Amino acid sequence: MKKIFPILMLLTIAALMSVSCKSVPKALTDELNDSMRMTQAARQRAIDFEAPAYFPSDWEGLEAQYEAAKVSEKPKKAEVQDSIEKYNSLADSYNELFRITVPLYAQAREDEILSIRESIINTGFTEHFPEFLKDIDEIALKAQEEYEAENYYKARETALKALEEYETLQTGAYVYLARQEILDRNFNSYDSENFGRADNVAKDAIAEYKAGNKEAAIINAEEALLRYNLVLANGWTIYTAERHNSASKERDLAIAERANIASREIFREAETFFLLAQQEYTAENLHDAAGHYTDAEAMFAIARKDTEEKRSRAQGLLQTAEERIEESNEAALEAERIIEGGLR
Repeated sequence: MKKIFPILMLLTIAALMSVSCKSVPKALTDELNDSMRMTQAARQRAIDFEAPAYFPSDWEGLEAQYEAAKVSEKPKKAEVQDSIEKYNSLADSYNELFRITVPLYAQAREDEILSIRESIINTGFTEHFPEFLKDIDEIALKAQEEYEAENYYKARETALKALEEYETLQTGAYVYLARQEILDRNFNSYDSENFGRADNVAKDAIAEYKAGNKEAAIINAEEALLRYNLVLANGWTIYTAERHNSASKERDLAIAERANIASREIFREAETFFLLAQQEYTAENLHDAAGHYTDAEAMFAIARKDTEEKRSRAQGLLQTAEERIEESNEAALEAERIIEGGLR
């Protein structure tokens, strides 16, 4: 869980409760202490559910009143009575602030739970292990039931437990996602040793999780993720280098075939991709670099093809022109023979 909301210990009020009230009847002093305890409990509950964060201005106002309600070191009866009224009013105000805060707090926890739950589902992990998600969903539903029963502290505790369980499952989902990317890109062939070790540790993580050993499961899952990420890093390094070499060869061929002249615009576009890939490679943005090397390779190939087609069309036109010239020469010779024959 990104935020942890421990139950705060009650702030000490011993100093206030032990105020010397020799001139004040004991019954009134007891009433003051009861009012202080009631107010402190209401205040603490509001703090526990983050009322200061949701309503900062209101909270500042109540805190100022809270300070003003405290009695002096040697209060008189009238001062104690006034303090009792202030504390009682403050208790009502803190309770009201809690009342409007708790739905917001509950909604925030629900939003966190739904967000992480959706991210887990989107990885595809739960298609293979649906029972894991189902077990945690039951905890989340229990928290909802406790909230509706106004058992707010218990609901908070249960929601925290559900969120922690979802986060554990999310680690497993990240492991699954990393492995899917490796297989999709065939990167496992680049670092088969680490890939094999990661697979073994991932299996151990699943076994530990099923056995209820959550801590051991997390440790194994994190190691598996580390190894899979290492495979991905090595894979991207090798793959990007391959894409660079392929794009460079295609570029050299394009220049050799004078595509940079015959198909200037296409070649320039390819060159833009190539230079961008070089910059990204230098900055170690391998994913983007590999993509732009691939784009550059394709555009250089298109430039070569376009050049070949232009050359073929030009040769065809030249041949047609030569044939027409030959036909014209033959026609001229025939006309000359006819003219000469007529003159005879």
